[in-house]
Order: sequence, then structure tokens, then C-alpha cells
Amino acid sequence: MLRLVCLCMATLPFSAVSGEPIAGEYEVKATFLYNFTKFTDWPDGAFDSAASPIVIGIVGEDPFGTTVDDLIRGEIVHDRRLEVRRLQRGDNLRGCHLLFISHSEREHIPGILKQLKGSPVLTVSEFAGFAEQGGMVSLLVQNKSLKIEINQKAAEQVGIHISAKLLRLARLVETQ
Repeated sequence: MLRLVCLCMATLPFSAVSGEPIAGEYEVKATFLYNFTKFTDWPDGAFDSAASPIVIGIVGEDPFGTTVDDLIRGEIVHDRRLEVRRLQRGDNLRGCHLLFISHSEREHIPGILKQLKGSPVLTVSEFAGFAEQGGMVSLLVQNKSLKIEINQKAAEQVGIHISAKLLRLARLVETQ
């Protein structure tokens, strides 16, 4: 199922002239974030209780609008409800399970990753080289399609297990 969704979504066109995304890029990325929660297992200690939600954090300028909220409303994954939190640099980012690092935070990625070091937070961004810097998942627009890069070792170091189904869709990279 994920493979079909990802393959269909990954072929959505983006503007080739200006390099700017056309309508739909962040809807696709929001779908990926939602699907990442389905194909990721966090260590038991990542949750305060059995009733704690899976928290999807967005740090910096939010490119999604209400798309992520609309997509996850009422959804249950791994017997947990999903919750979205918008955060700013300086907030406690460790309270998230999946953290999307917005384009506005590009210069601050090393500091954000340092703040999260050792925490079971699946970090996702949209910058080339993010996964090589120690981030876990990069969503990249290449040749008018969306590509995934995953740093599996960075995830495993904090006890996060990414499903083989998702890993097969990605290009695997390592921290440099």
C-alpha cells in the first residue's frame, strides 16, 4: 500500500522553470510524514504512557498550512492518536516523535540535531545533505519527483526502527 502511495505521489510534477513548488508539493510531503508514522517503531521509552500520542512536530515556518492537521485528524497509528505541534527554535523539540525541520531552519540544522542527540525523534527535512549531516530522512525534489533519503544508522542509534518496506523506497545514506 505505502509503495503504491509513494510511487504515485513521487511522480507529481513540480515547476521546472522557477524551481518553486507548484500546488501539491506540501500535500505530498504531508502524506509522507503521515506514512512515516505507520512504518516507524519507536522504543518504549519514547512515550510517557500507553495513551500518549505520536507527536508530529513542525519547527520553523510551517509550509503545510492545515494539510497535516486535516490528514491526521482522527487517525490512530500503533494504537496511538496522532497530534501535530508547531514549534520554534528554542522550544523543547524532544517532546516530538517525528520532527519536520522547515526550510526556515536551514542554518540552524546542526544546533537542532545537537539538541536532539540521543533522543528517539525521527528527524525529517527537505535539504540535500540533511541525512548525511545526521538527520534521519530527507524529502528531496529531484527531476520533478520526490525522492527519499534515509540515514538508517542515525535512526537505529536512538532506538528507532524504520520498516524494510519504507527502506526499500529510499536511497540509504550515512553520516559523513
